[in-house]
Order: sequence, then C-alpha cells, then structure tokens
Amino acid sequence: MTIEATLKNNIRQAIQECFQTSVEEIILQPTKKEFEGFYTFVTFPLTKPLRRSPVEIGETIGTYLTGNSSVVSSYNVVQGFLNISLSNSTWLDLLQKISTDPAFGTFPANGQSVMVEFSSPNTNKPLHLGHLRNNFLGSSVARILAANGYEVVKTCLVNDRGVHICKSMLAYRELGGHETPETAGLKGDHLAGKYYVEFDREYKRQINELVAQGMGEEEAAKKAPWILEAHQLLLKWEQGDAETVALWRKMNGWVYEGFNQTYDKIGVHFDKTYYESDTYLLGKDIIDEGLKQGVFYKKEDGSVWIDLTEEGLDQKLVLRGDGTSVYITQDLGTTELKYQDFHNDRYIWVVGNEQDYHFNVLFAILKRLGRSYAEGCYHLSYGMVDLPTGKMKSREGTVVDADDLIREMYETAENRTRELGKIEDFNGEEARQLYHTLALGALKYYLLKVDPKKRMLFNPEESIDFQGHTGPFIQYTYARVRSILRKAEQSGIQAQVPADYAAVHPAEQEVIFYLSLYPARVKAAGEEFAPSIISLYAFELAKVYNQFYAELSIFADPDPQAVQLRVALSAAVAETIRHAMGLLGIEVPEKM
Repeated sequence: MTIEATLKNNIRQAIQECFQTSVEEIILQPTKKEFEGFYTFVTFPLTKPLRRSPVEIGETIGTYLTGNSSVVSSYNVVQGFLNISLSNSTWLDLLQKISTDPAFGTFPANGQSVMVEFSSPNTNKPLHLGHLRNNFLGSSVARILAANGYEVVKTCLVNDRGVHICKSMLAYRELGGHETPETAGLKGDHLAGKYYVEFDREYKRQINELVAQGMGEEEAAKKAPWILEAHQLLLKWEQGDAETVALWRKMNGWVYEGFNQTYDKIGVHFDKTYYESDTYLLGKDIIDEGLKQGVFYKKEDGSVWIDLTEEGLDQKLVLRGDGTSVYITQDLGTTELKYQDFHNDRYIWVVGNEQDYHFNVLFAILKRLGRSYAEGCYHLSYGMVDLPTGKMKSREGTVVDADDLIREMYETAENRTRELGKIEDFNGEEARQLYHTLALGALKYYLLKVDPKKRMLFNPEESIDFQGHTGPFIQYTYARVRSILRKAEQSGIQAQVPADYAAVHPAEQEVIFYLSLYPARVKAAGEEFAPSIISLYAFELAKVYNQFYAELSIFADPDPQAVQLRVALSAAVAETIRHAMGLLGIEVPEKM
C-alpha cells in the first residue's frame, strides 16, 4: 500500500472514531509551498455533516493522526486545510521501496490490448515538422500505455495512392529524365517532394496562362492540362496500366527508403504498416451490410448516405453514385481489417485536429453498425505546429523538412555544448553521439511538453537551452547524477538506505516525495493519452534534485549515513529520470 493510501485510511479511521461518521472518499493534495507539510486534507466539505468548524475538524483529525498513525509526525491547520508532515521512518521506508523496486513506474499486464496508429505519411513528400509531432506523440503514447500494462501494437497507414501522388509522378515523368536519388544526391522522399513542388509551379503557370486568355480562375484550375493529366494518371493506375504502376512502384520505393532513414534517426518503428493502395477498395461490403440493416439509405442517383443528425452531425455520403468509395468508406474497411488482424480492445488514431469531424462520423457509423470494437475507438486529436515564421505549406516548397530540422538541431546542440565546455574529455564519436542525443532530446521534449490538444509554436533556439524547461536541462541533470554515482562507486560508497538514519532533511524529503509521485503520473498519462504529464514530471523531478544538490553536500557530510542516503537518493532519481524520458522516446547521456 502506498503512503497516500495509508494516510487516507488513517484519516478515514480518525473521522469514524472521533465523529462516528463514515466517509468513503478522502482526497489529498500536495501542500502549498508556503506551508509546512507534504499532504493537505481539506476539511470544509465536512463542516455541514459534522456540525463543527473547519479548524476544529482539522485539529481533531491532526491530533488523532499524530497519536495513532505511524506515517504522520506532525500537522498544522490553516483555516480549513489540514497540512500533514510525514515521519522520519516513513521517508526511509518510502525511499527503500522505490530503490529496490525494479518495476517502479510500470504496472503489471492488465490483459488489454491497444492499437496506436500514427505517422500516416503521404508518399509525395518527405516528413515535416507536423509529422514529427505526430510521430513523437504516437510513439510516446504507445510506450506509456505499455508501462500501464497494455499489450501495444504500433501501426502506420501510408497514403500511397491518389491524385496527389500522381502529381509527383507526372512532374517526374515530364521533367525528371533519368534522375534518381543517387544522381540527384537526395534522399528518395526529398526527390519525390521536389517533383511535387515542380508540379505545383507548372500547374500555377498553366492556370495563369488560361486566365490571361480570358478563362475564369476557378474554371482554369479545373482545366489546366497538368491537373487533367494527373487525374488521367490516377485512372490508369486504378486500371493497372503497366507503365504507370511501374513508375508508381519506383517512386514509392525511393520514398520508403527515405522514410526509413528518418524513422531510424528519430527512433520510431512500427509493428505493422498498412498501405492505402491495399485498402482503398475495402469497405464496400460494409456499405452493403449497412443498407440491409437500414443503417444507410440510397438516393435516386444511386449514392449511399447515412443520417447522423441524432448524433449532432449531418447527413454523410458513404458511397458515390458511380460505386466509387470516399474516405469514410475506406476507413470503415481499414478499421474492420485492423480488428480482424489483431482483435484489440482499443484503437487510437493519432491525427491532427483538422480531422475531428471525420473521426466523429467514423465512430458514429461504427456504433450504428453495432461493431463490437466501436466503443474502444478514440481519436487522439492534436494541434498544429507553427514556427515563428508562420504556418507550413508543402506545395510551395516552404515546408519545414524533418531531416533539415534535425540537422539544424544537431548543429545547435554542438555549438551550445562547445560554448559551455561540456565535452572536454570526449573523443570524436562520443561527441557526435552526445550532439545527436541532445538534438533529438530537445526536439522531442519541446514537442511533447505541450498538451497534445493545443496548437503550439516551436522555437528551435529555445528548445535546446540547458537551463530552461527543456530536454537538455533534464539530460544534463541525469548526466550530473551519473557522475555522482560513478564517484561514489570509485570511493566504495554503496547506494543503500540506512535503516536508522536520524533525521531526513527537508531537501531530501522533497526529492523522495517527488519520486513517490511517479507511478501516479504514469497512470494519469496513460488515462489521458498525454505525454505532457510525463514531460512536466521529469522537469519537476530534475528541478527538485538540483535544489537538493545546491543545498546539501553529498560527499563532504561528516555523517557516513547521510552520504549513503544521498547516494541512494541520487541513484533513484537517475533511474526515474531515465525511465520517464524513455517513455518520451528520449535517450539520456551518461556523461556531459
């Protein structure tokens, strides 16, 4: 049983014995910094049923606890707030349990499985900054859910077909000659992206030409030769035209090689990848099933619809009159396929908030169809990422490319680290590995520390500050602690908790208290699908440890038990930071 659970039981007993009243729910909160104590129990809600003042209730419960609870040392009452301090033995027991629990911060298997689908790139352009937020969110949520006892399957649905893919193919066919990633000196995804930009440039030129000849702009956009040819190319692909399919395979192959290099660089991997080219025809059988059930209805033109006004949505097209599918049809089929493949209890889609309506419709249809997995479907909606220069666009080629950003972060990490003189005893390979670790740590942490639902502004310079609310600050704290532990090992000092340590210092208490919060934070992050909870926790723990380090000497204290306790405390902090940052997909350096 945790300290908090024990304390809640003790308070429940106090109320029962002192006031002959039973209270089921006891809520504790951390004590405010300006008051003495670690846990606060608010007595205001008890004033009416107990017919006592808040202060009297607090004093009565506090007196009972100091006389009857082994975990409480003292208390103070401020109006209706009972602030509770913990006993010396409680702090030692707590640190001992944390230090000796190899599974601290993880929960046993809960028998539930969950699929997390994320990334979902298009094969007409490289990954960009928005994709990075998506990838880091999906990967981190998967790790957090695994720590909460779920069996996790990570999947990716690649958008590898459609008119947008044909735009790159057309531009390459007309302008590319025999260019390859090798001859161009570009990653394959960058080469495809180059021709997507070329298409847009030529398409705009053609529109302007038609407008100059007197055609309306809207009509020109539909009748420009290249947009007509791109649609023709899609038809040829759907008909299996050998030349078109060969070009599609070649260019997508280049793109996948490029994607895989980026995924390896950022430490993201999938258990299963689905391709839209394999799934876009799925779902039509589900439409037939729904028509028979009366879930869908057919209009005179043969198109099939569903009326979702009861759910607060509107009427939604699910199949065109010519029998071709729309996105929702494909998603119905793909979701069914994923269920048949894995039979998960829950399904999570990590997709930007511009698709909120689409997922509301998808989930509503699945429920109407009576799908057993419908209740377990969840859209992890997240806000867009902006830079100080504004919103990203890929057609004009002004997108913030993921590879370029990672390279810039690496260079910034190198410059900052050299300025601060943190690599004086590193060889070349060690230094390069450190820059990579810091660059990715800064990038991942900055994108994950913000609540997923919020739109955010990414500031590369700010993200790599060693002193702020950043990944490198936490990484540097970890490296400092590891240095302390190496010194302790060289001095023959064991990281163990002395059973009879006389008085745990307030600064030590603060660190132990923050350590004890970790399992609850992991649980909350899993329930809310919010890596930002873990991000903030890691920062708070690093900050509290640095305050402890500034206030107390670890090795110069004349009491050998104090030295032992502080080394044990440091070891627990290092392991908890390593685990927390691991849930974010961030590595921590052993030295800096």
